[in-house]
Amino acid sequence: MARIPASERRAALVAAALIVVSRKGLAQATTRAIVAEAGMSLASFHYAFESRDELIDELISTVVAREQQAVTPEEVEGLTLFELVEAGILRYFEHLKADPEHEQAMLELTQYALRSPERQPLAAAQYEKYIALAAQSLELGAELAGARWTVPVRRVARVLIAFTDGLTLTWLVDRDDDAARAVAHAAADALTRMADTR
Repeated sequence: MARIPASERRAALVAAALIVVSRKGLAQATTRAIVAEAGMSLASFHYAFESRDELIDELISTVVAREQQAVTPEEVEGLTLFELVEAGILRYFEHLKADPEHEQAMLELTQYALRSPERQPLAAAQYEKYIALAAQSLELGAELAGARWTVPVRRVARVLIAFTDGLTLTWLVDRDDDAARAVAHAAADALTRMADTR
Protein backbone atom coordinates (compact mmCIF):
# COMPACT_ATOMS: atom_id res chain seq x y z
CA MET A 1 0.00 0.00 0.00
CA ALA A 2 1.37 3.43 -1.00
CA ARG A 3 2.27 5.84 1.78
CA ILE A 4 0.11 8.99 1.76
CA PRO A 5 2.10 12.23 2.11
CA ALA A 6 1.39 14.11 5.35
CA SER A 7 -0.08 17.12 3.49
CA GLU A 8 -2.59 14.90 1.65
CA ARG A 9 -3.44 13.06 4.87
CA ARG A 10 -4.10 16.38 6.63
CA ALA A 11 -6.28 17.64 3.76
CA ALA A 12 -8.30 14.40 3.74
CA LEU A 13 -8.85 14.57 7.50
CA VAL A 14 -9.93 18.21 7.33
CA ALA A 15 -12.42 17.37 4.56
CA ALA A 16 -13.71 14.43 6.60
CA ALA A 17 -14.02 16.61 9.72
CA LEU A 18 -16.10 19.17 7.83
CA ILE A 19 -18.44 16.43 6.62
CA VAL A 20 -18.83 14.97 10.11
CA VAL A 21 -19.39 18.34 11.79
CA SER A 22 -21.86 19.39 9.06
CA ARG A 23 -23.89 16.18 9.28
CA LYS A 24 -23.73 15.29 12.95
CA GLY A 25 -22.55 18.37 14.84
CA LEU A 26 -19.34 19.01 16.68
CA ALA A 27 -20.16 16.80 19.67
CA GLN A 28 -20.19 13.78 17.34
CA ALA A 29 -17.02 14.82 15.51
CA THR A 30 -14.72 12.58 17.50
CA THR A 31 -11.34 11.62 16.12
CA ARG A 32 -12.74 8.10 15.56
CA ALA A 33 -15.70 9.44 13.55
CA ILE A 34 -13.39 11.66 11.50
CA VAL A 35 -10.92 8.91 10.64
CA ALA A 36 -13.81 6.57 9.79
CA GLU A 37 -15.18 9.20 7.37
CA ALA A 38 -11.70 9.61 5.88
CA GLY A 39 -11.17 5.84 5.61
CA MET A 40 -8.02 6.05 7.75
CA SER A 41 -6.77 4.55 10.98
CA LEU A 42 -6.57 6.39 14.29
CA ALA A 43 -2.78 6.22 13.99
CA SER A 44 -3.06 8.16 10.72
CA PHE A 45 -4.81 10.96 12.57
CA HIS A 46 -2.03 11.25 15.15
CA TYR A 47 0.56 11.14 12.39
CA ALA A 48 -1.07 14.21 10.78
CA PHE A 49 -2.32 16.20 13.81
CA GLU A 50 -1.19 16.50 17.41
CA SER A 51 -4.74 17.05 18.68
CA ARG A 52 -8.37 17.49 17.70
CA ASP A 53 -8.03 21.22 18.44
CA GLU A 54 -5.20 21.47 15.91
CA LEU A 55 -7.47 19.81 13.33
CA ILE A 56 -10.30 22.22 14.18
CA ASP A 57 -7.96 25.19 13.72
CA GLU A 58 -6.96 23.82 10.30
CA LEU A 59 -10.65 23.27 9.48
CA ILE A 60 -11.43 26.90 10.28
CA SER A 61 -8.54 28.10 8.08
CA THR A 62 -9.72 25.91 5.21
CA VAL A 63 -13.30 27.16 5.33
CA VAL A 64 -12.20 30.81 5.62
CA ALA A 65 -10.02 30.32 2.52
CA ARG A 66 -13.05 28.99 0.62
CA GLU A 67 -15.07 32.00 1.74
CA GLN A 68 -12.28 34.28 0.52
CA GLN A 69 -12.70 32.90 -2.99
CA ALA A 70 -16.43 33.55 -2.75
CA VAL A 71 -16.31 37.17 -1.58
CA THR A 72 -13.20 38.73 -3.14
CA PRO A 73 -14.41 41.48 -5.49
CA GLU A 74 -14.24 40.72 -9.17
CA GLU A 75 -11.97 43.16 -10.95
CA VAL A 76 -14.74 44.91 -12.87
CA GLU A 77 -14.15 48.55 -13.70
CA GLY A 78 -16.89 51.14 -13.72
CA LEU A 79 -18.81 49.85 -10.68
CA THR A 80 -19.41 52.04 -7.66
CA LEU A 81 -18.17 51.05 -4.23
CA PHE A 82 -21.77 50.39 -3.22
CA GLU A 83 -22.24 48.02 -6.16
CA LEU A 84 -18.98 46.19 -5.41
CA VAL A 85 -19.77 45.79 -1.71
CA GLU A 86 -23.32 44.63 -2.37
CA ALA A 87 -22.08 42.18 -5.01
CA GLY A 88 -19.52 40.78 -2.55
CA ILE A 89 -22.15 40.24 0.15
CA LEU A 90 -24.47 38.61 -2.39
CA ARG A 91 -21.62 36.31 -3.49
CA TYR A 92 -21.18 35.32 0.15
CA PHE A 93 -24.94 34.69 0.34
CA GLU A 94 -24.79 32.40 -2.72
CA HIS A 95 -21.86 30.60 -1.04
CA LEU A 96 -24.03 30.17 2.07
CA LYS A 97 -26.99 28.86 0.06
CA ALA A 98 -24.82 26.38 -1.85
CA ASP A 99 -23.77 24.61 1.36
CA PRO A 100 -25.64 25.83 4.45
CA GLU A 101 -24.45 22.90 6.55
CA HIS A 102 -20.88 24.16 6.30
CA GLU A 103 -21.86 27.54 7.72
CA GLN A 104 -23.81 25.82 10.50
CA ALA A 105 -20.64 23.88 11.24
CA MET A 106 -18.63 27.11 11.45
CA LEU A 107 -21.15 28.62 13.89
CA GLU A 108 -20.91 25.50 16.00
CA LEU A 109 -17.11 25.62 15.94
CA THR A 110 -17.22 29.20 17.20
CA GLN A 111 -19.53 28.28 20.08
CA TYR A 112 -17.37 25.27 20.90
CA ALA A 113 -14.28 27.45 21.13
CA LEU A 114 -16.01 30.05 23.31
CA ARG A 115 -17.11 27.53 25.94
CA SER A 116 -13.71 27.05 27.57
CA PRO A 117 -10.83 29.46 28.23
CA GLU A 118 -8.20 27.23 26.62
CA ARG A 119 -10.16 27.08 23.36
CA GLN A 120 -11.17 30.75 23.14
CA PRO A 121 -8.06 31.59 21.10
CA LEU A 122 -9.53 29.36 18.34
CA ALA A 123 -12.61 31.60 18.15
CA ALA A 124 -10.45 34.72 18.26
CA ALA A 125 -8.28 33.32 15.44
CA GLN A 126 -11.38 32.43 13.41
CA TYR A 127 -12.77 35.97 13.64
CA GLU A 128 -9.37 37.55 13.08
CA LYS A 129 -9.26 35.62 9.79
CA TYR A 130 -12.76 36.84 8.91
CA ILE A 131 -11.83 40.45 9.69
CA ALA A 132 -8.59 40.26 7.70
CA LEU A 133 -10.48 38.75 4.73
CA ALA A 134 -13.17 41.44 4.93
CA ALA A 135 -10.58 44.23 5.21
CA GLN A 136 -8.68 42.90 2.19
CA SER A 137 -11.88 42.74 0.13
CA LEU A 138 -12.97 46.22 1.23
CA GLU A 139 -9.59 47.72 0.36
CA LEU A 140 -9.68 46.10 -3.07
CA GLY A 141 -13.25 47.31 -3.61
CA ALA A 142 -12.29 50.90 -2.75
CA GLU A 143 -9.30 50.71 -5.07
CA LEU A 144 -11.42 49.40 -7.95
CA ALA A 145 -14.08 52.08 -7.39
CA GLY A 146 -11.62 54.94 -6.96
CA ALA A 147 -12.92 55.56 -3.43
CA ARG A 148 -11.33 55.66 0.01
CA TRP A 149 -12.49 54.60 3.46
CA THR A 150 -12.84 57.54 5.86
CA VAL A 151 -12.59 55.32 8.96
CA PRO A 152 -10.03 52.56 9.58
CA VAL A 153 -10.78 49.70 7.23
CA ARG A 154 -10.64 47.14 10.06
CA ARG A 155 -13.54 48.96 11.71
CA VAL A 156 -15.50 48.77 8.46
CA ALA A 157 -14.56 45.08 8.23
CA ARG A 158 -15.96 44.40 11.72
CA VAL A 159 -19.26 46.00 10.71
CA LEU A 160 -19.31 43.88 7.55
CA ILE A 161 -18.72 40.71 9.62
CA ALA A 162 -21.56 41.71 11.97
CA PHE A 163 -23.88 42.09 8.97
CA THR A 164 -22.85 38.76 7.42
CA ASP A 165 -23.16 36.94 10.75
CA GLY A 166 -26.69 38.30 11.12
CA LEU A 167 -27.56 37.48 7.53
CA THR A 168 -26.21 33.94 7.99
CA LEU A 169 -28.08 33.16 11.17
CA THR A 170 -31.42 34.65 10.11
CA TRP A 171 -31.28 32.94 6.71
CA LEU A 172 -30.42 29.58 8.29
CA VAL A 173 -33.52 29.99 10.46
CA ASP A 174 -36.04 31.28 7.91
CA ARG A 175 -34.48 30.58 4.45
CA ASP A 176 -35.98 33.86 3.20
CA ASP A 177 -33.85 34.75 0.17
CA ASP A 178 -35.54 38.11 -0.45
CA ALA A 179 -34.98 39.22 3.15
CA ALA A 180 -31.31 38.20 2.92
CA ARG A 181 -30.88 40.22 -0.27
CA ALA A 182 -32.48 43.20 1.48
CA VAL A 183 -29.91 42.82 4.28
CA ALA A 184 -27.13 42.80 1.66
CA HIS A 185 -28.50 46.03 0.16
CA ALA A 186 -28.80 47.71 3.58
CA ALA A 187 -25.33 46.53 4.59
CA ALA A 188 -23.76 47.93 1.42
CA ASP A 189 -25.51 51.24 2.04
CA ALA A 190 -24.35 51.42 5.67
CA LEU A 191 -20.79 50.41 4.85
CA THR A 192 -20.31 52.84 1.98
CA ARG A 193 -21.38 55.73 4.24
CA MET A 194 -17.99 55.15 5.86
CA ALA A 195 -16.23 55.99 2.60
CA ASP A 196 -15.55 58.98 0.39
CA THR A 197 -16.91 57.83 -2.95
CA ARG A 198 -16.46 61.13 -4.85
